[in-house]
Amino acid sequence: MNKNYYAILMAGGVGSRFWPVSTQDFPKQFHDMLGTGDTLIQKTFQRLARLIPKENIFILTNKRYNDLVLEQLPGVEQRQVVLEPAMRNTAPCILYASLKIQKENPDAVMIVAPSDHWIEDEETFSKNVEQAFEFCSNNDALMTLGIQPTFPNTGYGYIEFDKTSNQVIKSVNQFREKPDYDTAKEFIAQGNFLWNAGIFMWNVKTVVNTFEKNQPELFQLFKSGMSAYNTNSEAAFIEENYPKAENISVDYAIMEKSKNVYVIAAEFDWNDLGTWGSLYDKLDKDEHKNAVVNSRTLVDDATGNMIRTKANKIVVVDGLQDYIIVDKNEVLLIFPKSKEQDIKKTLQKVKDKFGEQYG
Repeated sequence: MNKNYYAILMAGGVGSRFWPVSTQDFPKQFHDMLGTGDTLIQKTFQRLARLIPKENIFILTNKRYNDLVLEQLPGVEQRQVVLEPAMRNTAPCILYASLKIQKENPDAVMIVAPSDHWIEDEETFSKNVEQAFEFCSNNDALMTLGIQPTFPNTGYGYIEFDKTSNQVIKSVNQFREKPDYDTAKEFIAQGNFLWNAGIFMWNVKTVVNTFEKNQPELFQLFKSGMSAYNTNSEAAFIEENYPKAENISVDYAIMEKSKNVYVIAAEFDWNDLGTWGSLYDKLDKDEHKNAVVNSRTLVDDATGNMIRTKANKIVVVDGLQDYIIVDKNEVLLIFPKSKEQDIKKTLQKVKDKFGEQYG
């Protein structure tokens, strides 16, 4: 296994559209969302460890989840858990982790991967990442894995690539924000657009230099802690300085501003597990097209529902079509799948009426 291969596993999000299972104290990446026996972060760590030495996988998360990470990934040492003391989007934490890795190994080539994606064909995932790593090892390149669109999805950003190229690795023309439905249809018809999955690869020198060029203030803030990184002084420096960082995504901070961006169209199947509906799509269905996790069900005139409870709970459903039914301790959610994007707003109403402890 190549000792220069590194990973930053992004595990700091709350996943509020998966409420009431995903909460601020126990977000979705630490749950077994599909009933497989492994949590999402465990599956992602195992997938990355096929290609990357385990000790080179850094888990980037909010400091409140430190104990959860160490509990669910027992082989991981504290040095691998990179803690954010404040929520500042993806650019600051990626820069911080990159500088730590650069100090440890200036020859590092790395992947940034979300902890909550579902990828079944792990062999092909490793193959595509290896292709990107090889390219990044020899080129000043920022790379991403794009997903072949299967329908005009308005919930993802898109990557427009050079359609004249017949190479596996194609240069990126531009990133496009989440489109409306008609625009998404146009993108797919053009044939040179991919979904942006938020999976990035680069060598550490390239990404650090790109931050220095495109985000000089952010770079100087984190560069000033270089002597503290990977020492006992690091935590104090980050506690004091991290909250000063601009709240900005890595896409906007460096990817959209750079010319040396390349994409590989992923050959593996992918699901970002962002909503109950996306989980429903991923799961096997019963004869009534209901997706069931953990429950024992008795259904009558009930189809297309997403049902999740604690293990072996008996659920009787009569007359409901296309609903999300989730039972979690003190909260029962019964919500139309067609309105799943409103769960975030509903959660806020619940917290306002009943208290923050329910979110």
